[in-house]
Amino acid sequence: MKVSKSTYRLIFILGFLLCSSFSFSQSDKQKQLESRRQELRREIEKINELRNQTKYKTKSELSLIEDFNHKISVLSNLIKVTNQQANLLTREINTNQNKISNLRDELKQLKEDYAAMIVKSYKSKNQQSRIMFLLSSNDFKQAYKRLQYIKQYADHQKQQGEIIKAKTLELQDINASLLKQQEDKKKLIAENRVVQKSLEAELKQHEVVMAALKKNMSRYVAEIKQKQREADKIDREIDRIIKAAIAKSNKKAGKTTSSKSFALTAEEEVLASNFISNKGKLPWPVEKGFVRLGYGKQPHPIDRSLTINSNGVRIATEKGAKARAVFDGEVSEILKMKNVNPIVMIRHGNYLTLYRNLSQVYVKKGDKVKTKQVIGEVFTNPSNGETILSFTLSKGTATENPASWIYKM
Repeated sequence: MKVSKSTYRLIFILGFLLCSSFSFSQSDKQKQLESRRQELRREIEKINELRNQTKYKTKSELSLIEDFNHKISVLSNLIKVTNQQANLLTREINTNQNKISNLRDELKQLKEDYAAMIVKSYKSKNQQSRIMFLLSSNDFKQAYKRLQYIKQYADHQKQQGEIIKAKTLELQDINASLLKQQEDKKKLIAENRVVQKSLEAELKQHEVVMAALKKNMSRYVAEIKQKQREADKIDREIDRIIKAAIAKSNKKAGKTTSSKSFALTAEEEVLASNFISNKGKLPWPVEKGFVRLGYGKQPHPIDRSLTINSNGVRIATEKGAKARAVFDGEVSEILKMKNVNPIVMIRHGNYLTLYRNLSQVYVKKGDKVKTKQVIGEVFTNPSNGETILSFTLSKGTATENPASWIYKM
């Protein structure tokens, strides 16, 4: 079956578009992986920096295990992402090697065709000059056509020369890209070896601490359960205070039915809308730090039969760290409970953010605060040097994962 020129052209265009799309998707994927790799590297730097600042030897075994688990998780993720990058580079290298091979074949054929064209043109000039070729025409129309042919032939020669030049430059660019990709892959593999050694060292230390823990596991399990009961008690008190605040706002608005969210004024509705529009872009509640305990139900790192129920996140930060408001709002409560460090509650329309474990509070109830405004100082445990901010975000009484709201948490 004979295939028309237009069909060939369509096949070529479709093939080009598919290759271009694949190339762009590969490039985008590589950028995403590199961005994620750099994030993980920065997180490891934060962990190491805070470790150096903290009295590490005075930490309890429970705290040490949490630290080791977190760093092991980050190192494992870094190895995984780096391997993905290396594998993607391998595919790109193979693709470029195929392109180079095809381009070389294509360039060879183009040069052979061009050489044959030059030889043919030279022979044609020897046999008969262009003027004689034109003068031998039967009429003016034929002479015009011959003139057009000569011009088109010359243009074709020029185009072939330009194509060869362009293909040569393309080949040089791909060769340069290939060399860079090969070099990048070598660097990734070398870096991964270093990270792997670091991971092995962390795992060994983790085993040592776990061995010590197992000797007194019953005592540690009792301690874990006690801490969870204390956390649950604080959560219940916070829930009671939020419900009371909601009931007060509804009563003020003239609503008699119970509700799980605040009755909003026009100004508060705008604030809540702005808060929602900034989801995923809110700043961290501390300038430096990393999440040591994530949101939600999760098995305890020491005894996996025990469940941690975390209504927020615990952020490890540096001594003297200041807690910051993550968005504009109003201080709705300063919570002070027996044997519990102060808690600041900020309302953003029908959303609330809570900043727990503060040593000093710089705001008072009713204050209007701005994004990144310092609201207090995070408490540093004098016995082990740990500085931990517990951060919670909720819509009314329903807590939400802060990682969905805070930028790159």
